[in-house]
Amino acid sequence: MSRIFSGIQPSGELTIGNYLGAIRNWIALIEKYDSIFCIVDLHALTIQYDPSRMQNRIRAAAAANIAAGLDPEKCVLFVQSHVPEHTELTWYFNTVTPMGDLGRMTQFKEKSRQHRENINVGLFGYPVLQAADILLYKADHVPVGADQVQHIELSREVARKFNSRFGEIFPEPKALLSPSPRIMGLDGKSKMSKSMNNYIGLVEEPESIRKKLATAVTDENRKRRTDPGNPEICNLFTLHKSFSDAAEVETIDGECRSAGIGCVECKRRLADNMLKELDPIRERYHDLEKRPDDIADILRSGARHCSEIAAKTMEEVRDAMGLV
Repeated sequence: MSRIFSGIQPSGELTIGNYLGAIRNWIALIEKYDSIFCIVDLHALTIQYDPSRMQNRIRAAAAANIAAGLDPEKCVLFVQSHVPEHTELTWYFNTVTPMGDLGRMTQFKEKSRQHRENINVGLFGYPVLQAADILLYKADHVPVGADQVQHIELSREVARKFNSRFGEIFPEPKALLSPSPRIMGLDGKSKMSKSMNNYIGLVEEPESIRKKLATAVTDENRKRRTDPGNPEICNLFTLHKSFSDAAEVETIDGECRSAGIGCVECKRRLADNMLKELDPIRERYHDLEKRPDDIADILRSGARHCSEIAAKTMEEVRDAMGLV
């Protein structure tokens, strides 16, 4: 089977943006690929954080992914820092990656604007660590959203430069684009984000979800209940496409355009359909929270599996670079 690799930051509470843009796609892929998924705690260090909360964040991310459907019997889940070869390979890749390539990365520019007080070397070199994450396991494909394609292209370039200098070791991984559209925040203007408080949590309580949807921005051109709407410019209609079945999406599209349905009713239906999918995830998540040792065992087993793969790759790398 071809191998896929992807990662998710331990940001504490995962959002439905994480779920729709990444996790739900991963779940569909684990039957088709040799699948490795990583909680990328090293990447999370590039912005200021509370060290006392990091372990809880890692555990919460693992529990949410497993609860959502990442079956440890069918895929590998581990923590990035538990396999030290990630950082070793990053340093070797630093020696073949031009600074100009990193300076052009869109995400670095965005993060630099968001974290002006902490524009650190780790933030700048983030894509090199990401390349090491992927290439350490010689992944063939990387399931990502469209906003990460630039990083996958850099990983391909890093593999190409390394192979050119030291011999053919790494495949050039290809992006496997998520079928989900980009999930915007409840403000309808920016990407769903906890820092901007425009999100719905993956395991958030039902009443809280309903309240957030009730205040979410819809078609701002629709001033009155009797005004016809345009679903294509309504952010919540995108969520309907993700959580409602095809027949209901078609019904809502038509009723919105003819003013047969108002935004209040549209939001109520969305909440009902969203909770139908999220309720079982939340229940499994809270069950896993009561079993931290089981989560630790899953992550420990994943790290052992990945350490074996990583050790073999690094033997090849050190030999090729004359470091044995």
